[in-house]
This record gives sequence, structure tokens and C-alpha cells, in this order.
Amino acid sequence: MQSWRVMALFGAGVSGLLSFATIASCDEAEHGLGVPSYPWPHKGILSSYDHASAPPLLLLTYAWRIQRRKLKAMAAEIEVVDGPNDEGEMFTRPGKLSDRFPQPYANEQAARFANGARHDGQNYVFALLTGYRDPPAGVSIREGLHYNPYFPGGAIAMPKMLNDGAVEYEDGTPATEAQMGKDVVTFLSWAAEPEMEERKLALEMSVLKSRKLVLDVIN
Repeated sequence: MQSWRVMALFGAGVSGLLSFATIASCDEAEHGLGVPSYPWPHKGILSSYDHASAPPLLLLTYAWRIQRRKLKAMAAEIEVVDGPNDEGEMFTRPGKLSDRFPQPYANEQAARFANGARHDGQNYVFALLTGYRDPPAGVSIREGLHYNPYFPGGAIAMPKMLNDGAVEYEDGTPATEAQMGKDVVTFLSWAAEPEMEERKLALEMSVLKSRKLVLDVIN
């Protein structure tokens, strides 16, 4: 945890230096400064969320398991078109939690445009939350907006939300901007994919279950 915080703070500091050095770029001014890639603990194929980083995840995970049974029953009440079957025909079946929601947009680009989505979500959220600073020389920000080089255009209406010492951790963890930013990203990642740990655990166990044992009767 301590080494991660140091790395995150170092990454935020480096990104801050880079933002001042490259603010003159027209592309960055229009689309926002490129975000660094941070070592999120849950990014690995078999890795899990950092529960120490966001203690409420323990309770939320338990609540999710309780609600999952109810959600399965609700999904089963919906008829889903599936197929084709062996005869090449489509058929309907009860819905499952793994079924995708109907796509409200024609393609990914249309969805991104309609919702103002950004690429590299987790890194972008962390960089945005920890990237507020005074505008460099020659850059003016109108009243009511705040300077953040990671936001397209550099001027964002949302004020700075994280400040050192803004919260108190029960275990004495220093409440730095980087730590709070990591907690926010971890929680949002869990909220978007609460079943990730169970899926990765099943994958890990499948590797063990599929191991082939060879009996050497000669030696």
C-alpha cells in the first residue's frame, strides 16, 4: 500500500510536470493531456480489487451476492432471442445475468459522443481527480471554471473534489489526494463489474481442475 501511494504520487507529479511542458500543444488543448497508465491492483488476469483501499467493498460484495439471487429471478422473467440452434433457427429462452442489455446506440462511437465518454477510463478518472492546478502563464480561465489539463479544453466546471486530509481513515492511512483518488477509482471499477472477482476465481480454479496428472510407473 505504501509503495503504491508513493508510485501514484510520483506518477501524478510527473504528469503534472509534463502538462506544463506540453501545454502549448494544440491537440492537447483540444482533447486534453494524455493520461499516464497507473498500476491498478485489479487489472491482472487473476488479480482482485484492493479491498484495503476501499473497505466498503467488503459489505458491497456481500450485498451483491444477496441481490444476485433476486436479479437472476428477474432476468428469467424476460424472454431473450438466442441462437441459431442446430437447425439454424433462432429461439427464445429465459434471460440470464450474463445477457447483454439491448444496445441503445448504433455503434460505440455514437455512444461515446452521446455520453461524453473518455478513453482509458480508470487512468483518466484518477488523472482528472488529481490533476487540478493553477493555469500556466498565458492561459486564462473564465470565472466559474477550473483548470485541469486532462480535461478537453483545459477548463472544467467541476471544482477540485479531493484535498489532502479531507477524510479520516480508521486504520490511520494518510488521506492524500492520490489515496482518495485510488479509492474512488476502485469503487467505480467494482460498481461497473461487481462479479469480476468471482469470474477470475473461477478461471483460476479451472486451471487447477484441468491439470493432467501423469503416473510414472517405471521410476
